[in-house]
Amino acid sequence: MAEAGVRLEDSWKAVLGDEFAQPYMRHLKVFLQAEKAAGKQIFPKGAEYFRALDLTPLDEVRVVILGQDPYHGAGQAHGLCFSVRPGVRIPPSLVNIYKELQSDLGIAPARHGSLEHWAQQGVLLLNSVLTVEEARAASHQGQGWERFTDAVIRAVNEDCEHVVFMLWGSYAQKKAAFVDGSRHLVLKAPHPSPLSAHNGFFGCRHFSQANEYLLSKGRNAIDWQLPSEA
Repeated sequence: MAEAGVRLEDSWKAVLGDEFAQPYMRHLKVFLQAEKAAGKQIFPKGAEYFRALDLTPLDEVRVVILGQDPYHGAGQAHGLCFSVRPGVRIPPSLVNIYKELQSDLGIAPARHGSLEHWAQQGVLLLNSVLTVEEARAASHQGQGWERFTDAVIRAVNEDCEHVVFMLWGSYAQKKAAFVDGSRHLVLKAPHPSPLSAHNGFFGCRHFSQANEYLLSKGRNAIDWQLPSEA
């Protein structure tokens, strides 16, 4: 973790900087240092813990997509939920996201899994927990990250206007339950995992609904078409 949050993007640092002085964040830092000292492989790398915030400044947020944990396979996680590095096999949930995107907007699935193009347009791709131990899903839950990312969501809810929250699955829906639905658009669907996508994620049309809402509020739509090469 960056010392006292010094690497946090400026607009986020302005609203989240005080979090780093809180006991829970000090505990989290000690926990991560101990895990690394024990020789455990932690994903993503330290410089990418706050990648979602780096690529999507607070005043540019138009859409929020919530994930749960980073991918725990080697070379996958790079700080954006559902996204993987170029050249890495596209995970099943992202395959299903691409399928829904094609059904909704006619956009052919990308041949890579990097969603940085979305993040650079104001799509905050936020995991609830920002680190994980290799090959151990959910291994860093309950260590403090959830409180920090609650503060991120709270900042968007309170400081931004007309943001689309795409809440896929019960975990995301519970985490963002406090979002003001009169001020923002809250879209809910099952998680895109192969275990649940057929229960209502397919056909949810969140991508087109997001753009229709943004345009209706005088904001720019998202170009969901990913570049052919990441």
